[in-house]
Amino acid sequence: MKIKYFYAVFALCLISLLTIAAINYSGDNGTKKTNKDIIKFSHAVHKDITDCASCHTVAAASTSMKDKLLPNMEVCATCHDVKDEKNCTQCHYENIYEPLIQRKSKMKFNHKFHLEDQKLACEKCHKGLNDVAYSFESKGSKPVMETCYECHNGKSFAVIKNCESCHISTVNLIPENHKEVSFVKSHKFHATSENSNCAMCHDNSFCESCHAGTTMITEKNSSRDFYVPYSPDKFIDNTKQQQLTRVHDLNYRYTHGIDAKGKSSECQTCHQTETFCAECHESKGGDFALEGTEPVSHKAADFVIPNIGSGGGQHAIIAKRDIETCASCHDVEGGDPVCLRCHMDYDGIKGTNPKTHIVGFMKDTHGDWHSDRGAVCFECHTDANAHPGGIKGVGFCGYCHK
Repeated sequence: MKIKYFYAVFALCLISLLTIAAINYSGDNGTKKTNKDIIKFSHAVHKDITDCASCHTVAAASTSMKDKLLPNMEVCATCHDVKDEKNCTQCHYENIYEPLIQRKSKMKFNHKFHLEDQKLACEKCHKGLNDVAYSFESKGSKPVMETCYECHNGKSFAVIKNCESCHISTVNLIPENHKEVSFVKSHKFHATSENSNCAMCHDNSFCESCHAGTTMITEKNSSRDFYVPYSPDKFIDNTKQQQLTRVHDLNYRYTHGIDAKGKSSECQTCHQTETFCAECHESKGGDFALEGTEPVSHKAADFVIPNIGSGGGQHAIIAKRDIETCASCHDVEGGDPVCLRCHMDYDGIKGTNPKTHIVGFMKDTHGDWHSDRGAVCFECHTDANAHPGGIKGVGFCGYCHK
């Protein structure tokens, strides 16, 4: 019985201690206690009556983040009458007279060097404080690495390549956007953006660990000589090849058509589409030979109707909708586009070539073909009289000037 009574008393004492600890280290709602729970204060209110150094008096001489950088009551007393007990509630909550909380920093930083030697203003690193009450309410109150890079960029000041120079611990030390689930697939958008800052941590050779620029990725990356995604250690010409597991998933050969048609990926970044696609889609022996490389749409009975005034059939509709898809196979490669096999006015005789323009295209129009020899019209209309100032009623000019 005595043993049970002992354990009951011990349990009550333990619960009491835990409750007291929770009150001391948490707010009323159980969240982590902040200075907002201790003192009434506003940076925005003080911005017009004082500067940062007047309150943060220790910062200018501080060489370590372990220093107590937050103001104490003696600092406040330089402006406020702290001895007037009637005014205590102007700043203090009832029965709460605790020192301000300074969180343990994960950084190494020398305020004295940056303030005195480099003559930097506090607002250069601590941004947005003039618009908020408490510092943690401003997203830029604690400088992010991009802020440091504004100076430590190799131009204004040396780039710090050693992470331990500033960070106490490098465990899980990666930027927030790198923690996104889709970052591996979306990192190219970060890398190519105007505000890209990859160089803060990565050098030029870092990309090559995955994106090795060799002919393996273009001409030879075919259905029969394909870099297998699950062989990341494969070397060719002493160069580690592209780790396609980071670009395409293992099932991608069955789903790539969705990306190709939706243009969600730029295949030509790595592949020469004219040769690469044909390796699989060719009619003889291809792994995915869909009766040759000819798309299903091209086999429709009305795909090409060459008769004058026919409207061109399905090929005209598809070309108007998405000419870029046509070009993925019908690439000019320095030659004339395949369209010009039919859509070309060599003789200047109206009505002898497949119709290209819609009805009424030239109605009430006065274009640059009257004055500019380089007008786009003359790309197709190539008869001898097709030029500005031509003879009315002859060739191309005869289309309108009878």
